[in-house]
Amino acid sequence: MNAEKPRVLLVDDLRSFVDGRVAQIVRTSAAGIEALEGHRRDRLEELWLDHDLGGDDTIWPVVEVLELAAFEGQPFDIGVVYVHSANPAGAAKIAQVLRRWGYHVRSVAGAPQVGYLPQSE
Repeated sequence: MNAEKPRVLLVDDLRSFVDGRVAQIVRTSAAGIEALEGHRRDRLEELWLDHDLGGDDTIWPVVEVLELAAFEGQPFDIGVVYVHSANPAGAAKIAQVLRRWGYHVRSVAGAPQVGYLPQSE
């Protein structure tokens, strides 16, 4: 049996899943777009989005890809988009935009599933 791609994608510059789940984790918006496009023909069960991705990078290029796909009548097949950003204004805007395009969005700032992994010595 072929190994399947993880059906969970996390876009966050610093945090990871701390609950042991199998996921694809990317750290920049460019990597997020590439990973998302890799799932164009697959269902993503969960897409986790952080707003601020370090420096001048934000999640907005990823959100624009999701918007454009929906605008063109071919939205990505995503079970739930979780917005776990600590930036309340940014998180609210992400949720508003994606809901407008029919994506199922949950705002989960402070979600216990996402956190900082201990640094190895």
